Amino acid sequence: MNIDIRHIAKLARLTIEEDRMEKFEKDMADIVAMVEKLPAVENQSLALDPADRMELRRDEIKPSLRREAVLQNAPKTAAGCIVVPKTVD
Repeated sequence: MNIDIRHIAKLARLTIEEDRMEKFEKDMADIVAMVEKLPAVENQSLALDPADRMELRRDEIKPSLRREAVLQNAPKTAAGCIVVPKTVD
């Protein structure tokens, strides 16, 4: 099986050193081979278990922290909100 680690790294925006490329290709091939050996999940019922009712807890209104108390612990704030680093371009 040929796995293009360079392409995967590019998609994931990762930098992989050239001398480690072969190791990553082997590791990825081993992972794919392991997954291919897993048994198929066919003809099995995925119905809910009637013995486990999975009841959700009731919503309860409780007093929360005051905004000032929360913001005093934040490293950076703006307009009454906590400023966090940008995660999406």
